[in-house]
Amino acid sequence: MSEMTRTFDPAKTQQDVYDDGMAVRREVLGDAHVDRANAGIDDFTQDFQELITRYAWGTIWTRPGLPRTTRSAITLTAMIANGYWEELAMHVRAALTNGMTRDEIKEVILQSAIYCSVPAANVAFKVAQGVFATLDEAGTD
Repeated sequence: MSEMTRTFDPAKTQQDVYDDGMAVRREVLGDAHVDRANAGIDDFTQDFQELITRYAWGTIWTRPGLPRTTRSAITLTAMIANGYWEELAMHVRAALTNGMTRDEIKEVILQSAIYCSVPAANVAFKVAQGVFATLDEAGTD
């Protein structure tokens, strides 16, 4: 079975999946973001943080079927479609980390204007501009 068609590795333990997820989460979102999220973990949020690390990051983001830039484009669209603006800002930064350009992010937002709504794209452009301005001020991208 090729790496591109592999979907399940029965030899992986739940801890392996979690560890892989944490590694990808740190690569995509950055250590500072993940450390802040983990610092806020308590009895109430622990199960949720484990769920997103294991399933979103360890099961989906580690799959070989799509490059990270494509996964980022899909994620940006989902955030725009559902109005998750704080998450959109985080994933704009992640998209840049994953290799998307600002022009590609612009194109995703333009595409979303047609399929999600013009008002949602309007907000998304403002969110992305804010992220870009913050990165420009910090001298990072």
